[in-house]
Amino acid sequence: MDRSPTREVTIVSPPPPPVTVIGIGADGWDGLGPAAREALRTAEVVIGGRRHLGLLPPECHGERVPWPSPLRPAVPGLFAAHTGRRVCVLASGDPMFFGIGRTLAELLGAERLRVLPHPSSVSLACARLGWALEETEVISLVGRPLATLNRELYAGRRLLVLSAGAETPAEVAGLLGDRGFGPSRMRVLEQLGSVGERCVEGTAEKWPHSPGDPLNVIAVDCAPADGARPLSLAPGLPDTAYDHDGQLTKRQVRAATLAALAPAPGELLWDVGGGSGSIAVEWMRAHRTCRAVSVERDPVRAERIGRNAAALGVPGLTVVTGAAPDALAGLPIPDAVFIGGGLTAPGVMEACWAALPPGGRIVANTVTLESEALLADRYRRHGGDLVRLAVSHATPVGAFTGWRQAMPVTQWSATKPLDSRGPGGHAADSAGSVEAAQGETR
Repeated sequence: MDRSPTREVTIVSPPPPPVTVIGIGADGWDGLGPAAREALRTAEVVIGGRRHLGLLPPECHGERVPWPSPLRPAVPGLFAAHTGRRVCVLASGDPMFFGIGRTLAELLGAERLRVLPHPSSVSLACARLGWALEETEVISLVGRPLATLNRELYAGRRLLVLSAGAETPAEVAGLLGDRGFGPSRMRVLEQLGSVGERCVEGTAEKWPHSPGDPLNVIAVDCAPADGARPLSLAPGLPDTAYDHDGQLTKRQVRAATLAALAPAPGELLWDVGGGSGSIAVEWMRAHRTCRAVSVERDPVRAERIGRNAAALGVPGLTVVTGAAPDALAGLPIPDAVFIGGGLTAPGVMEACWAALPPGGRIVANTVTLESEALLADRYRRHGGDLVRLAVSHATPVGAFTGWRQAMPVTQWSATKPLDSRGPGGHAADSAGSVEAAQGETR
């Protein structure tokens, strides 16, 4: 009898074939390189928009699958249904520039992708205009509010606007006129790279053209009208920039508060007790990738916050109507928290501190003695900075001028220490921190 030990055999499955993502321009098949053409000829499945799929010649025999709507939730299931098959994805221009490539990298993993880009519409537009690409601001209005443009309007700036359709140029012209940039020169470049390419132009205030081709890019040479006063990107906008009912962090205090919060690209702010939303708005204006959630219990004020955000070019600000700390439950983990109202509400300070990851920042402002006592206690427990901000304004006193002092603001700011990590170096209880803090205070 053979008593030799049994050997275990491990069968390693071959990795799935890569998903080839191919950028295609308005010139269609003729504009593709040899590698892109070969991938499309041998693909078993080609996924893309109906317009893109219609650009393929008969020699591409793969099954043609149009994108479902809504797209993003359907992506994992769509690719799972074609596991093991050679799949190509068609996208406009450079798939990694405001394109489907980013979504696929996030959902499928960058290692599964083989990307073959085509010159983007932005590259083609700059080539036609003689603009330096690195000095040109690009704003996409595809699936984004028109108000996104409000943040970008400054004298002498060159903008390329990725259009959402044939109506977008007239909408952009209207917004420029409303914002005091009516003299701006506009050029609309249609069907870039195709035999039907054309360019029409005019000024925003006298835009003469009817809707044209939906495949267009809008070039704007920003020029303000006489008397227009564009707003700075630095913190501390004039108080008059906001619609408010008095619940507004005033200009000088707001600038000091933003300096303490220290926004960085990609970071998320919780603005608790939003009032008019000024802190969240100026946090997002610091960089286009900054994100913010403004929590406001008063529905009228919450609606006003949304209007202020749109008017000042950050319509992506998320507004949550509800009272903290309950309204904080389930929000994404913040990099920084500002508490501008509701400090004395049970559990608010605890929930905000617990929600912060190690290295996260918190800033709280108050003008009352009761809340000041809470901040002093937090300062004793967590350190940081405790400062009093006093601002005076020159005002008439009869025929003379004197100082009128505003109510002093007490501000506590602190950074959560890195040693607050849990086992393995992770933030302690980051996912359930708000709920845990609420439970401790009830």
